[in-house]
This record gives sequence, C-alpha cells and structure tokens, in this order.
Amino acid sequence: MRQRYFSGIQPTGELHIGNYLGAIKSWIGLQDTYEGIFGIVDYHAITEPYKPSAMSKRVIDAALDYLAAGLNPNKSIIMIQSLVPEHTEMAWLLNCITPVSWVERVPTYKEKAKQLKIGVNMGLLSYPVLMAADIMLYKSTIVPVGEDQAPHLELTREIVRAFNGRFGDTFPEPQTYLGSGARIMSLTEPTRKMSKSLGPQSYIALSDPPYVIRAKLSKAVTDIGPTGGEISPGTKNLFQLMSIFSSAETYGHFKKLYDEETIRYSEMKEKLADDIISVLGPIRDRRQELSLKPDYVRDLLIEGSHKAREIARETFLEAKDKMGLIYFYGE
Repeated sequence: MRQRYFSGIQPTGELHIGNYLGAIKSWIGLQDTYEGIFGIVDYHAITEPYKPSAMSKRVIDAALDYLAAGLNPNKSIIMIQSLVPEHTEMAWLLNCITPVSWVERVPTYKEKAKQLKIGVNMGLLSYPVLMAADIMLYKSTIVPVGEDQAPHLELTREIVRAFNGRFGDTFPEPQTYLGSGARIMSLTEPTRKMSKSLGPQSYIALSDPPYVIRAKLSKAVTDIGPTGGEISPGTKNLFQLMSIFSSAETYGHFKKLYDEETIRYSEMKEKLADDIISVLGPIRDRRQELSLKPDYVRDLLIEGSHKAREIARETFLEAKDKMGLIYFYGE
C-alpha cells in the first residue's frame, strides 16, 4: 500500500501562483508514490469574518483549481473538510492533551491575532490543533509544507508524541516534505508572502486572463534600478518568478542586463507576463471546461469526502478506544 498524507488549502477565494508553486505542484509530483488526501479546509476558513452566501462558490472554485492544476481523482482523494465530522471530533480529543502555551507560540497564530480587530476567537486559537487533527486522522507519514508552515508541523509532531506517550503507539510522526515548493512574495508588498489577504493586485490567480496578468505585473514593485548593493525584494521576486516560468536563456539575458545596470523593468515584466500566460494557459483552459460540468465536480467532491470519512472514522475510533471512550463496541 502507498503511504498516505493529508494536505489542504482554505477556500478563501481564487488560488494563486503562490498556492500552486508552494503546495499544489508538490502534490501533483507525489501522486504516483503516495496516496494524497487533499482537503478544501472550509472549517479553517471560518476562523475569520466571511460571507456565508459566498462559501459555496469558494469551495467549488477551489475544487476547480485543484483539478485544473493537475490533481487526478483516480489517484488521489479530493474532499471537503466539513463533510467529514471526524476532523472536528478528533480536534477536540487533541485539544484536551495540548497545552495552550504550545499553540500560542505558533508564529502564524500570533500574526493573525494581531490582524484581527474584533478579537481572537476560540477557532483561531485552536486552529493549529485542528490542523494537527487533519494530518493525524489519515496517519500521514509526510506533510508537504512551505517554510512558514514548519511550526505548524512541529506542533503536530509534538501532539503525536504526547498522544502516543499517554495512550500508546497510535500515530506516526509526520516528516516534513519540502519538495520543490517555492515561497512566492506579494507583487505589491514583496517583503510579505503572496496572499489573497493583501488584495487582488498582490497576486496572480490561476484563473486570471492574460490582460489581467499583464496589468498586475506592470504594476509590480521593483526599484529605481541597480545600485550596486543588495537586490531589492521586489526585483528579487521578479527574478524568482522568471527562474520558474521562463527559460534559462531568458533569465540569463535579463540578469546580465541587471548586472550591467541597463535593465528596463517594463521589458522584463512584459516577457515574464508572456511566459506566465503560456504556462497557466492549459490550467485556465481546463478550469473553463470543468466549470461547465458542475454536476461532475459536485459528485466528485461528495464521493471523495465519503472515501476520506471511511479512513478518518477508522482512525478516530482507534483513538477513542485508546483514550477509554469506547463504551459499546459496534457503535
């Protein structure tokens, strides 16, 4: 049997190239060697203010992006987190063995807590524990993560050790899988990771049409030109994108111009736009085709969630049994 792992992305809007390069591309590369369970983690998405009327579309949009990018439902399971209640039930079991101090030291929790003007809710506080439950329910042996998610995985590993130490060997300790995941920075605030929370001009969505990609890149932050010092964050971000989407020849050409202090960023951005449009074109076309098959996408998500729940329920009942919470066998 293939080893198994869980990973997911919140349905908070359009998936962008940061999501694709940082996570989804690694998922696709692992499909033949691991059984991947890919969640649309809607429970994570409700820890911050949102519009209930928009959630259904956001979930479907995430599924379309998953499929269009290359996730194969014949090799992997694509599911909706809230359709598998064992996720929140498992999180409660883990909440009861996780010290609050462990959660409070997670950097992303601290950052979110500062951003929220309405105060921290319990969902945000226990967000990392729900993430641990997501991973542990499927006895994940690896977790593809970016560098910024490493503290979450380390917390999961601590919770695994705590559970196994108290109740007996039950869960494997998941290992970090960095793969080829790239950390892509915002086009408008290049010292921060590309994120939908920074506004639509800060990212390139997988579904953006060519004219939008060109417009966003044309306004991307760079600098006033080479100064002989360290390369600026915005310029560094453009060169990183070019190293991924363009040919080595193209990258070398513009790097030479930069070193010679003769680079014209407008020309670099125009060429980078051409190359990104070329790479994303097939994804955008597949997404358009799939959007015309809503019943297929819905049925795939329901079927995937049922499959995921079969696995999750078995693990959850094992954890309950270890904790002395199975009173009537056959329940």
